Amino acid sequence: MLKGVFPLERFSGLGTPFYYYDVHLLQKTLDIIKEELKNPSWQVHYAVKANADPQILRLIAAAGLGADCVSGGEINEALDAGFQPGDIVYAGVGKADWEIRLGLEKGIGRFNVESEAELEVIESVASECGKVAPVSLRINPDIGAHTLAGITTGLAENKFGIYHALAESVIMRTLDMPHVKFCGLHFHIGSQILDMSDFAALCNRINDLCARLDRKGIIVGDINVGGGLGIEYGHPNHLPIAAFGNYFEVFRRHLDGHRPVHFELGRSVVAPCGTLISRVLYVKEGLSRKFAILDAGMNDLVRPAMYHAVHRIENLSSDGPEQAYDVVGPICESSDVFGKGIILNECRRGDIIAIRSAGAYGQSMASCYNGRPLAPAVYSTE
Repeated sequence: MLKGVFPLERFSGLGTPFYYYDVHLLQKTLDIIKEELKNPSWQVHYAVKANADPQILRLIAAAGLGADCVSGGEINEALDAGFQPGDIVYAGVGKADWEIRLGLEKGIGRFNVESEAELEVIESVASECGKVAPVSLRINPDIGAHTLAGITTGLAENKFGIYHALAESVIMRTLDMPHVKFCGLHFHIGSQILDMSDFAALCNRINDLCARLDRKGIIVGDINVGGGLGIEYGHPNHLPIAAFGNYFEVFRRHLDGHRPVHFELGRSVVAPCGTLISRVLYVKEGLSRKFAILDAGMNDLVRPAMYHAVHRIENLSSDGPEQAYDVVGPICESSDVFGKGIILNECRRGDIIAIRSAGAYGQSMASCYNGRPLAPAVYSTE
């Protein structure tokens, strides 16, 4: 089976599990994003929640991307990594007062407001601070993206955003607030989207809403279309970089007007460059199946257990005959499974296993469940 290229000699001297980051692939990805973006009035904000590893953040900041944050902690992480305050946008349905105050004091570029109740609190906190908060209203477009149920965000029943039919009334409320400045509209329909028609549908919804607001004389300064571009989890060796050209082209073709456009890409930036490296502890013979029991568990990479997400898994140590294994971890939970019936070269105790495309929502969602330490990060440039 085709496998990725990894420094196995280096890995042999390291304890597992750990996250391995291909810095060269990340840099190539960033270069392609900048090349494909083309329009100088368009800006990409990296979604910090995907991976907040300090070295990864510094590389992305140095490439000139902005930051998309969803907590006060992420704002601080972004600033520490070198992102400019004015290039930081802050979303999230539950912004605490201290987080709003932090954003105001640091001079972040935008608050993406998700409800009228939040808008009123931002007005109050900004008044106390003697500031004017720049805001975009996050609009829920009621579009069902073709993705996992747990990571869709644009349906009417989702907790995110203001339902699109109520946008006008909330904007009018915003215009009456002395400590809030209405700057634009924000949208986000979900994550791991590979069907470009979902983004075209979003453009159509945005066009209709902006046309309605234009007729009312309401000026929309800019549009934030969120992120959501997916990657090919099953083919990291053939397709190591997401389809950024196709993604940006959808918005060039379908989005009306000449407003600045902001994007919030996370998974597509960092997922391919990260791999969870583990070792086989045991090969267990079941009644009708074999289990490859790893020293990495769901506390290190929770996506398969949480979302039933699929990652390509490779046995880097073996060129033996291919066999089917249930690849599982050591956590005391039946859901601690990375994949069932996975075809791998024959596994033995001590073999090095690569769980690919784990650079997004792997390390950032890890925990110390079962008293296990967090897996460290290792970089290709060290």
